[in-house]
Amino acid sequence: MQIPVAIRRQAYRGAHRMLRVWWFLRRPVLHGVKCVLTDGDLVLLVRHTYGHRGWDLPGGNLRRGEAPERAAIREMEEELGIHVEHWKALGDILRVSYRCQDTLHCFRAEVHAPVLTLNAAELAAAQWFHREELPGGVGRHVRPVLARAEVIPPGASEPAGAR
Repeated sequence: MQIPVAIRRQAYRGAHRMLRVWWFLRRPVLHGVKCVLTDGDLVLLVRHTYGHRGWDLPGGNLRRGEAPERAAIREMEEELGIHVEHWKALGDILRVSYRCQDTLHCFRAEVHAPVLTLNAAELAAAQWFHREELPGGVGRHVRPVLARAEVIPPGASEPAGAR
């Protein structure tokens, strides 16, 4: 018996809220991945069902002892139902998230017309955008990571009135 998507989404939201409390109290060192998937001039952005709900790059947290590239492979399989093996490392971005030191390991992969199967509990949407026509209100790391991936020019700012 499959649990309905609406209930699974509520579970993701609840778990995210509990993690935020845990992170606030314990202040662990976090490691995550952000993945840039391109198909020519198109870049894939997703909307999560929890946390910040704007357009963001797919990715997630590393599991204990997991290598960043392995986490990128796993997260794309879990979130999007695609297997991407060949990643170009883009380096790390250090940030503070929920009062924790957070390292984002960034990767890029070129894919060709992949068939996406979204994890509907975790992702509300996934959409391809032309690299020169990104939507407003993207997550705070989207543009810096895309610039690092040379998908958009360094220092490219959000359109006027965005966010």
